[in-house]
Amino acid sequence: MSSYDCLVIGAGVIGLACASRLARSGQRVLVVEAERWIGSHTSSRNSEVIHAGIYYSPDSLKARLCVEGRDLLYRWCVDHQVEHRRIGKLLVAVSPDEIAALDALQKNAKKSGVDSLQEVTAAQLRRIEPAVSGVAALMSVDTGIIDSHAYLLSLLGDAQRHGTDLALETQVNRLQRNGEEWLAEGESCGESFSVGVQRVINAAGIFSSKLASHIDGLEARHVPPTQWCRGRYFSYNGRSPFTRLIYPMPEMNTAGLGVHAMIDMGGQVRFGPDVAWTDTVDYQVEEYLRSDFAVAIQRYFPKLDPQRLTPGYCGIRPKLSGPGQPAEDFLIQCSQTHGLRGLINLYGIESPGLTASLAIADHVVRIID
Repeated sequence: MSSYDCLVIGAGVIGLACASRLARSGQRVLVVEAERWIGSHTSSRNSEVIHAGIYYSPDSLKARLCVEGRDLLYRWCVDHQVEHRRIGKLLVAVSPDEIAALDALQKNAKKSGVDSLQEVTAAQLRRIEPAVSGVAALMSVDTGIIDSHAYLLSLLGDAQRHGTDLALETQVNRLQRNGEEWLAEGESCGESFSVGVQRVINAAGIFSSKLASHIDGLEARHVPPTQWCRGRYFSYNGRSPFTRLIYPMPEMNTAGLGVHAMIDMGGQVRFGPDVAWTDTVDYQVEEYLRSDFAVAIQRYFPKLDPQRLTPGYCGIRPKLSGPGQPAEDFLIQCSQTHGLRGLINLYGIESPGLTASLAIADHVVRIID
């Protein structure tokens, strides 16, 4: 294969956003993707929410890149005609003992640069969302929804307009230094290939740690184990009972934000995701989960008819923390960390990765050497 300036491994929103930014700067970019389609895993199997930046530690990459990325993403959607809506979100305290946690989230959000949250009383909540039960809430006017598939295509289209090449069904099995460049070797559509590049971006998502373990010269201490966390969704049959996204208070000592209510671009309501740790790529949504979902949903939507819930879809989040552990930040490694020039490894890019994708790409372009 021809020589390129940069190899991006992984054609999800992070890899494609990086490719777009690099190609715009004049780099000759090759994107390789092991699957038959772009965004086959986490990028297309999520809540499709543009997050405001409420939950993350103020001094974290997640907080900074979410806020930066949110504004960049809204502008991108307008400029590239990606369907989206700044629909708003209600974060609901369903009982008095959750009000302190609601207040803490508001203070945390403000420290992160999110000062647009609005306090909502129980009476106001009943007026604006009659189906929702709660004693208080916060309104996030900066939260929105996006067609993630259209966003993926817009990133790819922009990258390709600036000269990026895409190779699907292409697996990188080994990376090694070859003089002043990197040599990537693997299989593409069943045939062996090798390509020399100046820079490599490991944006392989749930497979980033596995790929990193095949990079010659990268010390094992710089390869964190990636934990896989399944998040399953149920669809709601019938007209939406809500006009905004509805989120319960985050669950303590779990890996998620609770089973929340989302509205997609077609007006369909979905509930999820739950938390289920796994070591296999399994996207099944089991019917028996309906009762567990119903219990979680009825805390804030007491009139839910469980029979209207049908299995939807499932995604897998790449996490750097395991069961019962506090959430970890994004981990974006460059040569200053691992000592290998021209190599960026991205680990644990879970939520708010989609929202932060353009800001993550800008960050990668700044730090790559």
